[in-house]
Amino acid sequence: MLQIEPQVIQKYKMVLINNHIPESDAHLYLKWLRYYLDFCQKYKYEKNNRARLPLFVEKLKSKGQNLDQQNQAGHAIKLFFSSSYSEKENTISQNPGHNNYVQGKVMETQQQYPIKKSIPDFTKAQKNMNTCQQKWHNKLTALSGEIQMRHYSPKTLKSYRAWVVKFQLYLKYKNPDLLDIEDVKKFLTYQAVTLNISASSQNQGFNALLFFYRHILGKEFGKIDGIVRAKKRPYIPVVLSQNEVYRVFEHLKYPFDLAIKLMYGCGLRLFECLNLRVKDFNFDAGVLTILGKGKKYRTVPIPKSIKPDLEDHMRKVYNLNQIDIADGYDGAFMFDRIDKKYKNAAKEFIWQWFFPSKVITLTEDSNEKRRYHLHETHLQRALKKAVGKARLTKRATSHTFRHSYASHLLEANYDIRTIQELLGHSDIRTTMIYTHTIKSKTIKEAESPLDFKL
Repeated sequence: MLQIEPQVIQKYKMVLINNHIPESDAHLYLKWLRYYLDFCQKYKYEKNNRARLPLFVEKLKSKGQNLDQQNQAGHAIKLFFSSSYSEKENTISQNPGHNNYVQGKVMETQQQYPIKKSIPDFTKAQKNMNTCQQKWHNKLTALSGEIQMRHYSPKTLKSYRAWVVKFQLYLKYKNPDLLDIEDVKKFLTYQAVTLNISASSQNQGFNALLFFYRHILGKEFGKIDGIVRAKKRPYIPVVLSQNEVYRVFEHLKYPFDLAIKLMYGCGLRLFECLNLRVKDFNFDAGVLTILGKGKKYRTVPIPKSIKPDLEDHMRKVYNLNQIDIADGYDGAFMFDRIDKKYKNAAKEFIWQWFFPSKVITLTEDSNEKRRYHLHETHLQRALKKAVGKARLTKRATSHTFRHSYASHLLEANYDIRTIQELLGHSDIRTTMIYTHTIKSKTIKEAESPLDFKL
């Protein structure tokens, strides 16, 4: 992060005092100033140009800063502008004799060569900037609508929107109606060559802009010359041995241990595990129903070894649900407006999260008390600590247990097609990567099927 010069900090603090900014907020104003100067340095903007303030605020918005933070940051930078301009005025007025001499020369020149006075049309330039900003805002709103209409995941929306905002800042708010394929080429080349981003990030940015051009701008890329799609290197996933898996289990506390055991025992992704609801468990049949990527359902067998723990955990979820209802609970967070169709569904036990959050969330729009599922960062932190205590020599994450699940099934001679269905892969080639994670077993002497023993 850029460090502000001491004299600038001192002058800015005086401006804060003169404008009656509370001392408790002074450090926040300095933080916004540091962010702004760093922003200008990164994108090579003139720091005293007021037209850059909307770009900075939009950048804060893309980073998830709320409206109050955006307004405070805008006020902080406006105070910085006022201090910068006053500094220039003070510099000019330090030598009044010289100023009078210059002013006399100017008047003399104007008398000899009279010219029509004109004032730069800053208002018109600002209007053009505001128009472009409004157009970009409308395009980003349309992008969110298109992605949500297709029922893409919230993470897809977040990443695509972030790429379009980066594209927007790189072009310095160029009118979106004038965008063409050359803008994409320059942007992706800058990301790959100057910023040296990874191959997966390059492809994600390409896909985001392709979606933006095709569905928002109504333009096709056509034949793209000069843009090379980055190729990913062959990837072999990290797999833990069964001994290493159980060593990690020993250092996990409830309910994180149960969640990781379920991920390993059923081959679940992180969000698949956290999104489980009570209704997804069929203990009589021993089957777990999973809503996976692309909103595709699949079923897997419930591990018998942890079935008693799962049933005990479900009783605790039931007791928590009863306490919540007694306290005026409005229900669990639902999806696809199911709670609008079935009014009491959010309070029903079958719709409760299997791994509920410890705290109640108060919604901003409707002021309702609702409960979300266990936050992913809490599970990831607990797992990271457990991996460290287990002294593993491998980089293990939550997804490592899904890789281990597939590899251990393959080691047990399960059919690759069966593993594909259990993992929910659409393409067998995705599942085939696990053939590289186990020891190869070859039979040197060929044998006829007629000679196989029954």
